[in-house]
This record gives sequence, C-alpha cells and structure tokens, in this order.
Amino acid sequence: MPIPDDERRRLARMIDHTLLKPDATPDQIERLCAEAREYGFAAVCVNPVYVRLCATELAGTDVAVCTVVGFPLGANTTHIKVAEALRAIEDGAREVDMVMQIGLLKAGDSDAVRRDIEEVARAVHDRGAILKVIIETALLTDDEKVTASKIIRDAGADFVKTSTGFGPGGAKVEDVALIRRTVGPKMGVKAAGGIRTYEDALAMIEAGATRIGASAGVKIVTGA
Repeated sequence: MPIPDDERRRLARMIDHTLLKPDATPDQIERLCAEAREYGFAAVCVNPVYVRLCATELAGTDVAVCTVVGFPLGANTTHIKVAEALRAIEDGAREVDMVMQIGLLKAGDSDAVRRDIEEVARAVHDRGAILKVIIETALLTDDEKVTASKIIRDAGADFVKTSTGFGPGGAKVEDVALIRRTVGPKMGVKAAGGIRTYEDALAMIEAGATRIGASAGVKIVTGA
C-alpha cells in the first residue's frame, strides 16, 4: 500500500540518509545526496572524507550534512575526537555523531566518559552544530545503557544514538524505549542499525525515536 505524501514527507524529515561503508565511492555519495534532495531527508550521514563533497552537493537545501567521529569503535582520544569534529564542521557538517568510549563505560569510569563527551559537545556547540552520541547498545547491559544515556544527557549532547551499524547488533525497539524513559521527553533519540522498512521505522518512532539512521531511507519512505 503506497504511503501518503504527507506521511512520506514527515517520515523523511526524521531520517539521516546514511552511507558509511568503507568502500563508498564519490559517485555513490553524490547519488546519496541526490536522493536526499529528492525525498527531503533530514540529513545525509557520511564519513568525514566526504563532508565537503556533500556540503557542495546540498548547498541551498534543507538537508544537513552529518558525519561520524571516533567511528566505529569510540576508542580515539578526546583530543582526536574534538579535532575530527572541528574539521568536519569547517568542511560543512552541521551534525556530528560521535562514538562513546565504550570500554571505559564498561569499566565503570563514568567521569572519563562524561569528560570525553563534554569536550566534544562544547566544541560542536560553539560552532552551531549538534552532537549525537552512539552507545553501541549491542555491547551493553540494560544497566549500562541507562548509565550511558544519563551521562550523555548530563554532558550536554543533543541525542543518544543506539548503534554504529558496524557492531554485533543494531537498533531494537526495547532499547529505544529504555533510552527514552531514561533521558525524558525532550532529548533526541536516534535509532540506527538494521532499520530497513517503513514498519521498522514506525516501530522505532513509536518507541520514542526522533531520528532514524538508515541506509535504506528511500525504501523506507516509499514502502518498497
């Protein structure tokens, strides 16, 4: 059954149209941008090397350029994450998705995790961009997901994001709901990883997601 135009447009404005594969070519990135323009996605999400290309392709549109920092492991030093974020913003990114220091969270070093996020958040916000923090839910217990979400909220980030798409699992409805209950109604929640259909996206939104990260954005909004 075709998706009504108003619903398709509403849903598209919640999707980060994503291509983060290591073998992505410039031609594929240009195609991603063309699709984002055509369908009106919220953003394209690409690796840092393609930020400048996307900024050029999407100039004059409402589609933001999003990139990733400390990706996909989160194990970079804070200094490097900040430098990555600043360079990406200089190149035209308006949204930054950074990976949390997962190992330090699991070791119980909440202060180090918070400081890492705070420094990146400060740098990103000082330049008018927004920060999403990836917690890689498939590697965490429920208690760790709650702890991570609280740290991210208190550190001043704009979104908690479920997954990189490169870990052992992607977004789950129950994880999105848990994050939403933890951070409250105002903070952004981005569900990413394994979302491939219109029904998948709706389930995540009903659970509390305000943004969807997906490489299958066109299929989602067309109901293909």
